[in-house]
Amino acid sequence: MIELEFTAEDYRLIRFATSPIAEAVKSLRVLSAGRRGGLHGRWLAWLADTDLTEVDLELLTALVRPQGYLPDFLGPLSSGGFEDGLAEIAATPLDVVRYELRHLATHDVAQQGPGRSQREALLLGLANDPEQALGTIVSQLERYWDVAIAPHWPRLNALLQADLAHRLDELATGGVDLLFRSLHPSVAFRGDLLTIVKYFEGRLQLRGRGLLLVPCAFAWPDVLVSTADPMPSLTYPPRGLGTLWETSRSADPPLAAVVGSARATILALLDLPMSTTQLAAQLGSAPPTVNVHLKALAKAGIVTARRDGRMVLYRRTPLGDQLVAASSGNDDNLPGGGS
Repeated sequence: MIELEFTAEDYRLIRFATSPIAEAVKSLRVLSAGRRGGLHGRWLAWLADTDLTEVDLELLTALVRPQGYLPDFLGPLSSGGFEDGLAEIAATPLDVVRYELRHLATHDVAQQGPGRSQREALLLGLANDPEQALGTIVSQLERYWDVAIAPHWPRLNALLQADLAHRLDELATGGVDLLFRSLHPSVAFRGDLLTIVKYFEGRLQLRGRGLLLVPCAFAWPDVLVSTADPMPSLTYPPRGLGTLWETSRSADPPLAAVVGSARATILALLDLPMSTTQLAAQLGSAPPTVNVHLKALAKAGIVTARRDGRMVLYRRTPLGDQLVAASSGNDDNLPGGGS
């Protein structure tokens, strides 16, 4: 668990931003994990039918692993366009690139899974010539953006802008308590401490630098924390994420044809335990409506519930995991930009 300690000045300096480069980089985490039946299953299925021959996916998925360490130089949170983010990456000092690539090559959490020795050799080779590595990384990210993310950017950007409007309204009407209440199941705010459940431990004093909040669709199901100057940041999945890839009902994946679109989406969202209120925020639905769906899924043995303090948390059962994994959610018309 990591803790961020606020001062009075930090509350005043809470800021919000969206970042196209962050979406591109975080989408590579989803691609590396390869969970075709998850929340982004429709995007992955669409991508499987997309010509990626000009993109070095071996390189990009070695740089961005499904979990664990992500090099800071790949995470500029530029609020400008995608090209602005690429320019920030290209301007990274070479000694930083060298150090972070070497750190990634031997990071135990990031390098879990098959192919570790090949990835380590690739990353160490890049670190030996950081100038050339940086140029290659930037060019490959640009190619990847053009084919994998740009066709969906209007859809993604609309979701991110809607989330920002909602969060700003929460901050204005209910302060930081309301703002952080539904941000993410692993985030809690008590006193002057914002706690985030992570695989590592740490406590950071914000020291008047404030906090940048960045909604990112492909961050799901994680929350990403950066403590770097000049402003620490928290990247989180936006509200309404469960509706992101919705299209016409005729394009519903197999699981939705059996249990319905809403319940299939709820199952996809339960990659981690969530309360009714938290699920409703991700779906943009009313909690009573979500509760009806959860009770039906629980009765069928697809989800289970347990009490955690004042909250009841729902999670998939092994049967639910199997159903989600088996549903690829292919949709050839996905890039159209709306339902």
